[in-house]
Amino acid sequence: MEKFDLGLSFVWEYDVDFIALIEEAFQKAGLSTFLISYYNISEITNKIINKELSFNFYFDRASDVEEEFEKIGKVLNRRKAVIFNPYDKVQHAIDKASMHLEFITAGLNVPHSIIIPPHSEREEIYISIDDLAILGRPFIIKPCNTTGGGVGVVTGAESLKEVLDERVTNINDKYILQEKIYPSFFDGKRAWFRSFWAFGEVVPVWWDDQTHLYSELTPDEISRYNLKKIAGITKKIAEITGLDFFSTEIVYTNNNKFLIIDYVNDQCDMRLSSKHIDGVPESVVNRIINSMLKRVFKLKKLQ
Repeated sequence: MEKFDLGLSFVWEYDVDFIALIEEAFQKAGLSTFLISYYNISEITNKIINKELSFNFYFDRASDVEEEFEKIGKVLNRRKAVIFNPYDKVQHAIDKASMHLEFITAGLNVPHSIIIPPHSEREEIYISIDDLAILGRPFIIKPCNTTGGGVGVVTGAESLKEVLDERVTNINDKYILQEKIYPSFFDGKRAWFRSFWAFGEVVPVWWDDQTHLYSELTPDEISRYNLKKIAGITKKIAEITGLDFFSTEIVYTNNNKFLIIDYVNDQCDMRLSSKHIDGVPESVVNRIINSMLKRVFKLKKLQ
């Protein structure tokens, strides 16, 4: 059987640079990598099933688009390969309704919210005027399991009719209605952050929810603005979800509280800011990759 250290699957064209940087870092460190995409998925699936090919670690960036990549991961998992972001844990973590309740139980701050069942389970729902009043206007409407890039999210809802209309667009999905959150400002910057949990390390960055632009969050800024709690919040989410790599949105609000907004994003957009205006700073991407590399070396010692 031919065996590689790391199998990498991807299908998104904008993942090319991220995957290339992972390969470069791993190969420089003396580790072998193998790429899987649409062009070789059938061949590689057969080779893995027939025990002609295997990986010690598998990083799946594709199964949210194409189930065949998850099939590879499940076979590898049965053979004791390490799957970064195990599938059962992903399914639990991306359910906003489940995370909302678990975060509250864990003592994490989340927006005032109302969770409503899927249209396919219950066509008629009752939401009182008092319930909507708690959310304020405008409020947010989010599907609980349709994730990524703000898909299906309404950020400026004003009425119950909008809620009812949105439920029909994803009839099998629960919905969460949230109060709209307003951040504080630090020296003119919106106190809105995206915090990555990267294979055991917290990597927080500034992320403007209006422009979608990133900028590095320095240790000096963390100290100056008293932002150390971001790390603790992110670690707690990692404990709750059991994921290896994800991001979460954390806001320091205008009433001086840290609040988790977009709970768990397991397929982080890793486009580089050197090529995309709304991409992630390359220094941050490299920090994430180095953390991944350290985790692999640590786990290899235990194998």
